[in-house]
Amino acid sequence: MTPRRVAVGILAGLSVAALAAGCGQAGSSGTKKDTNVKGAGCAPVAGSQLVVLKDDKHLQNSDNIVPAVNAKVASPALIADLNKVSAALDTPKLIQLNKQADVDRVPPQKVAATFAKSAKLTDGVQKGSGSVTIGAANFSESKTLAYLYKTVLDAGGFSTSVRTIGNRELYEPALQKGEIQVVPEYAATLTEFLNQKANGKNAKPMASPDIDTTMKALTSLGDKDGLKFGEPSAAADENAFGVTKEFAEKNKVSTLSEFAAKCSGKATILGGPPECPDRAFCQQGLESKYGMKFGKFVQLDAGGSQSKNGLKTGKVSISLLLSSDAALAGS
Repeated sequence: MTPRRVAVGILAGLSVAALAAGCGQAGSSGTKKDTNVKGAGCAPVAGSQLVVLKDDKHLQNSDNIVPAVNAKVASPALIADLNKVSAALDTPKLIQLNKQADVDRVPPQKVAATFAKSAKLTDGVQKGSGSVTIGAANFSESKTLAYLYKTVLDAGGFSTSVRTIGNRELYEPALQKGEIQVVPEYAATLTEFLNQKANGKNAKPMASPDIDTTMKALTSLGDKDGLKFGEPSAAADENAFGVTKEFAEKNKVSTLSEFAAKCSGKATILGGPPECPDRAFCQQGLESKYGMKFGKFVQLDAGGSQSKNGLKTGKVSISLLLSSDAALAGS
């Protein structure tokens, strides 16, 4: 599968550059047992289909997709056309787009063209002009979004191209300098990237589970770097916690609150990256926000193949995923 972006909340100090080093016992041994946990808990249930439990108490930050634009080209027509993409997407639709690209192996350009036609994205676009280079990170979701932006801007009369650049450390400076003019971004992650760029690696976090609060902070930070933003989409690619469909049906859980009420205890096994036990958006947050207790933590990865396979094979009860992962689309 195409490498995906790193979820913001798992990173040490909310750094978006790279994963932190492992954290003590969990990172070195791969497992961490808690012998003081009370309650029976819910043992893992293997299965082929994964589902995300609703974050009903809003533990995670709002990583909604948002168009980021170099301020010098951010005309009302360009922003309005990009906003058509934001309005057309939600997370279930994004999951299906990712399934086409990551599982069915349809090129992102074709995925975008098919969706744009079915969603009638080019109807009623505003007219503009000028050359626009759209940057994309090096994973399929970002590329698909970039081609959706290209579709609406082409229909609006702009002359566009898509350039795959790589990670945020490369494309954000290019966007700021005007070497590229538009990038599909993630609200909370970019907020913390710009926050730490301006205020240091230990800066107080500015992103929030509330998208309006996050966008207010992002807009303020972007103004200092010559960046403007369109409307955030309902679609989000953010930290999430998932179980197998079979687990959810057996234990009758669909939210993290239900999981906490029914499944805290010795038999419950949490999976995640090595730093999960020490992170506010992972085990610490699940314990403090939801009151969950786990009998064991198993070291996997940050929402990747290890985490998904850990659920499917019955190694863990619940694990960190990303909310728009193609694996959530089902068969």
